[in-house]
Amino acid sequence: MAFATAKDGTRIFFKDWGSGRPVVFSHGWPLTADAWDPQLKLMADNGFRVVAHDRRGGGRSDQPWEGNDLDTYADDLASVMETLDLRDAILVGHSTGGGEVTRYIGRHGSERVAKAVLLGAIPPLMLKTEANPEGLPIDVFDGLRKGVATDRSQFYKDTSAPFYGANREGSTVSQGTRDQFWLWSMSVGIKGAYDCIKAFSETDLTEDLKAFDIPTLIVHGDDDQIVPIVASGAKSSKIVKDAIYKVYEGAPHGLSMVPEFADRFNKDLLDFARG
Repeated sequence: MAFATAKDGTRIFFKDWGSGRPVVFSHGWPLTADAWDPQLKLMADNGFRVVAHDRRGGGRSDQPWEGNDLDTYADDLASVMETLDLRDAILVGHSTGGGEVTRYIGRHGSERVAKAVLLGAIPPLMLKTEANPEGLPIDVFDGLRKGVATDRSQFYKDTSAPFYGANREGSTVSQGTRDQFWLWSMSVGIKGAYDCIKAFSETDLTEDLKAFDIPTLIVHGDDDQIVPIVASGAKSSKIVKDAIYKVYEGAPHGLSMVPEFADRFNKDLLDFARG
């Protein structure tokens, strides 16, 4: 297996497939790089080099006690980029991974980056505050923490329903899709999963979004039950200069893994990468 070494010595696992212009994928919480496999194959089959890493704390990466915050996640992404000397890259981030991509650009700039894609991403801020009334109240995130801390196996089984929209009438989400969500989530250590909730809910990424100086595609489902569109995609699209903003009607948070929405996203991703 291939690893990059972070500044604190943590080993970050990554996949590196294909050849051509690099497309680097950052996954959502509480998953692993495997959540991007369909898109990795798609892009590699179409002449791109694809890279996806497991965030620290889970999957095949190390599980350190410290560093489960967006600054460190962004630095870990930088370690992968630098280890492979990736340039002219397209960064693609889903959910927390979208926050990771955003903080990377805010923290490290776009010297190695040509384009960015934010899918169901957490920026600018998920938490409800006086300045961000569209956000979710802290009680929601306290509930996530309780679920992870007490019975995370059942919690992940339950969470897979709103994540993929399986709790909506007419949903075609398979049990296998929900089972793989549980499998990936259970490979994440409890400390990393627990700490990440604070990272993705309370980190204000507004200034990082303002630093974007590259073509950016923002995609969000308007039935996202995990990262509500009104506090995220709708706001980010107004902050990132000249962003392309696409709203998928009826789409859930995990739309890239739901057949009726995945085909559309795959086409949009490929077209944007080629454009």
